[in-house]
Amino acid sequence: MTTPAPSDDRPIVVGLDADHAHRTALAWAADEAARRHLPLRVVRAEGVPTRGHRGGEVPPSWEEWNEELHQGGKQSLADAVDFVAVRHPEVEVDAVLSEGEPAWVLREQSSGATAVVLGSRHLSRAQEVFGSASVALPVMAHARCPVVVVPEPEHVSQEPAYYVVGVDGSEHSAAAVDLAFQEAALRGAEVRALYVWQLGHLRIFDEYESQQECRRLLSETVAGRRARYPEVDLRHELVVGHPVQALTEASAHALGLVVGTRGRGGFTGMLLGSVSQGVLHHARCPVIAVPTRS
Repeated sequence: MTTPAPSDDRPIVVGLDADHAHRTALAWAADEAARRHLPLRVVRAEGVPTRGHRGGEVPPSWEEWNEELHQGGKQSLADAVDFVAVRHPEVEVDAVLSEGEPAWVLREQSSGATAVVLGSRHLSRAQEVFGSASVALPVMAHARCPVVVVPEPEHVSQEPAYYVVGVDGSEHSAAAVDLAFQEAALRGAEVRALYVWQLGHLRIFDEYESQQECRRLLSETVAGRRARYPEVDLRHELVVGHPVQALTEASAHALGLVVGTRGRGGFTGMLLGSVSQGVLHHARCPVIAVPTRS
């Protein structure tokens, strides 16, 4: 989420979870809107129902089913607006009930947003096909603004507060580094930039040369940000291991893990980079996916 200019009133958009017991993403989005003095837009998307969605208690006609569905959505939105009003009465909130698949609705909302915020409950892989990740992955891949996926339940961060950002020398990771510094400056936090090097079947001197190249790319990627954000403490290091595991472990108590939507070796049109997908499944802190600058 780039720090908005004073005249920039693009809202924080949050996708509303149908389960009222899961309010962490809504709370995170409300806090972010208050911190940035931005409006908040709460979005509930109603997909087209199928026969499998209809139970014995559901009215048999399409009109009755549709009316009941919309009434439930309106009530959920009203409850969400009340929740935000209690938490941050100064935040301007609007509610949107939209017909369509949630991933499509939220991608469309992203074009005029500062960020899109979604919840994640770390479901099993089988459940994720029909659950939160089935929305989060396509939204992260195609949104026109940063997408924040907030885990449920709320994680515990540690002091000093910090953000972790994955670096691989690509344009995507450069955009992620920019956002990590912006977020850290806004919150008085540190940045920990990691380049994760995977051990290959190379001779010792080849491994040394490869690691030196990784260190060079890491230094080049973070160069200039320290001068732009002198108040942000920076730690950057090369670590050996699997990128998903290393980034997940490093960000266990972070304010957020910032990643590009695709890394080195990605192909235009792919859903999402494998590392971005992996940390979404395993990270316990908010994951912030940053689209590459157009």
